[in-house]
Amino acid sequence: MTLLDHARIEAAARTLQGIAVRTPAITSRALDAEAGFPVLCKAENLQHTGSFKFRGAYNHTANLPAGQRVRGIIGASSGNHAQALALTAHILGIPATVVIPDDAPRAKVQGSRALGARIIRHQRTGQDRDALVARLAELHGLAIVPSANSADVMAGAGTAALELLTDHPHITTLLVPVGGGGLAAGTAVIAKHLNPRIQVIGVEPWSATDTLQSLRTGTRVTLPAAPRTIADGLGHTTPAELPFAINTRLLDDIVTVTDHDITTAMAYAFRHLKVVVEPSGACALAALLARRITHTGGTIGVMISGGGVDLAGFLTTISLYKEKARV
Repeated sequence: MTLLDHARIEAAARTLQGIAVRTPAITSRALDAEAGFPVLCKAENLQHTGSFKFRGAYNHTANLPAGQRVRGIIGASSGNHAQALALTAHILGIPATVVIPDDAPRAKVQGSRALGARIIRHQRTGQDRDALVARLAELHGLAIVPSANSADVMAGAGTAALELLTDHPHITTLLVPVGGGGLAAGTAVIAKHLNPRIQVIGVEPWSATDTLQSLRTGTRVTLPAAPRTIADGLGHTTPAELPFAINTRLLDDIVTVTDHDITTAMAYAFRHLKVVVEPSGACALAALLARRITHTGGTIGVMISGGGVDLAGFLTTISLYKEKARV
């Protein structure tokens, strides 16, 4: 078996059956009119813990050897993967430790703690979180569950696209946000298997173009500093190794969106789709609304990857959109 193929994603779907939410594909006549084509938004903001991350975290952990799994799991995250690990551990009855940056959204930290996870804070700049995770894993005998750099994590993430394209095989272009690259890789593998002619386009914040630059150069690029973007879940400095090996072959393009594009998409989703979307989760929709893609016909699929934002954070972000919209 290759690193990641359709069979592994289909196996992940069986593992997640009855565990993960089969999230709906939301439509809006207003969005169709805005885009000029039919649009289907896969609402992973309605997934357990509010993002697609639960799919990969659970699939990876469920596939660990029982003797390793029972000692507990650990992972690093800006918030969504942390909550996914916490819920996974809660369901399976095992301990979870999550390493979260000190500037992570409060709602995501509280969500992880409420599910019983042990919280370790780290500084986003000046501290190597992966080294910290490795040290804690060795010290306590914990299994590391990466946020993206795992075949089972990517397979779990790919089940969202499997659901969408099974229910709607007529989709011709699929937009997916790119952070570490796991969702994009899982999406591209299953999408190209189901329809070799489908166009899969990744979306990054304009200040966090590590994958875009890496694809252009053919090797993994590391940004000189942590990106400044409201899409905190996509603020990576370098693409994860395993997803990059897939994305460099299968992604048709990567486009970028500004923070204003993102806040516009969040406001649009609230008004027309009747859903609350976090900045990272709104990036694919932002690319569509900002006309960053070329689409010549057929239905467009959009991955709304998460909704992990509290009321205060959402209102603050929307107020930024309003202020900029007046300019």
